[in-house]
Amino acid sequence: MALEVCHRRNNKTHFLFNHFQTIYYMFVAQQKEQNNIAEYIIYMYQLEDLIRAYKFDIDTIREKIIQPQVKSASLEAEAVKWYDAIISEMKSRGLERKGHLHRIGEIITELIYLHNTLKDVVEDQKYLDLLNAAEENIEAFREKSDLKELHLVEVCFQALYMKLLLKLQGKEISAESENAFDTMRIVLAYLTKGYHQMKKGDMSMFEKGV
Repeated sequence: MALEVCHRRNNKTHFLFNHFQTIYYMFVAQQKEQNNIAEYIIYMYQLEDLIRAYKFDIDTIREKIIQPQVKSASLEAEAVKWYDAIISEMKSRGLERKGHLHRIGEIITELIYLHNTLKDVVEDQKYLDLLNAAEENIEAFREKSDLKELHLVEVCFQALYMKLLLKLQGKEISAESENAFDTMRIVLAYLTKGYHQMKKGDMSMFEKGV
């Protein structure tokens, strides 16, 4: 299975800058966290890389990211506070070069728990079919990206983030790779739906035969 792999390089930061300058900021992140946890995680991966690219400098982030988008002084102050808190956490956890925020790790742990429950306890046939369709692609991406230590849920997130980076760079993605990425996207979409149900107190996905 052919899967394009985008290696992380410094020049990646230019298109990340442009993407965040025109689209993303704090308020979108909050909305995604409430409505689509998979999109939230991928967004936060971008944010972490963006902060690293700006060398953890809140003044530069204020100038390049916040001020072009936020015209209210009170909202600007709120956004600065939000970015500054993330910068502080990344520094305190030694995430200057790699790794993810604690909050992201907690969510992924919950998704892995949900994965294990659907797969091994509930034996959700639809989910098992989705995993079976994605398994070869997950393992191919894991091998090409040297992600042997990561759980398959994390590998799926890494794959979709890499797909996003490829698109932002304007690189062509083959039809075969698009199909491979899509199998992983569908797995995460199923987990995302279950995650939000679980957070609302709906445990019906844990019932066998549902």
